[in-house]
Amino acid sequence: MGRPRARDGAGDRGATILDVSERLFARHGYDGVTLRTIAREAGVDVALINYYFGPKQQLFDTVFQRRARILNDDRLDALNRARAEADPRPVPLERIIEAYLRPLEMAQESEDQGWRNYCALLAFVNTSPVWGPVLMSRHFDAPMEAFVEALARVLPDAERADLYWCYHFMSGSMTLTFANTGRINAMSGGLCRSDDFQTAYDRMIPFVVAGFERVCGPLADRG
Repeated sequence: MGRPRARDGAGDRGATILDVSERLFARHGYDGVTLRTIAREAGVDVALINYYFGPKQQLFDTVFQRRARILNDDRLDALNRARAEADPRPVPLERIIEAYLRPLEMAQESEDQGWRNYCALLAFVNTSPVWGPVLMSRHFDAPMEAFVEALARVLPDAERADLYWCYHFMSGSMTLTFANTGRINAMSGGLCRSDDFQTAYDRMIPFVVAGFERVCGPLADRG
């Protein structure tokens, strides 16, 4: 996964502010973090944060947006490669799900701790009735529609509502996975670890595929 750049013109100090903000928002949520705390840990004045990024809500949006762009690009690139390989037939269902989920696995396995912080932040936002409808819709809904269209093509008998329900359930699975809470460690008596990301995604993908097939009807005849 690529490392996001600071906002244009903000330079290294801007990148530091965003990295610190990302870590604190991921750990404490939006309401648990103040600009003064961010400024202290970033070693800058509060006025500099306002100068570069505006008020706290605008900073939060900027933090959320910068890695969303990378995830969206990686997912769409993977989907486009799968389309090119399958053309003129529909993209196989498992390839669609892989294109959507594997970039998250790569993010969580990245040596850049910022990606793990971002995944925790993404889990927080995606389950928030306050931030989810705003930030998820703003930064992820448009690219997601490309996947829904690919799913509709390979599952031609599916009701549109069922495609969205299945996407909803997939989103829940991936959210709990990138939250990395450690709960499965205790539940399984050590058989599973929430930070074993390759194992998690290796199992999540066929699990999601089976759900789509069961709820949305037979796959298109690929000839």
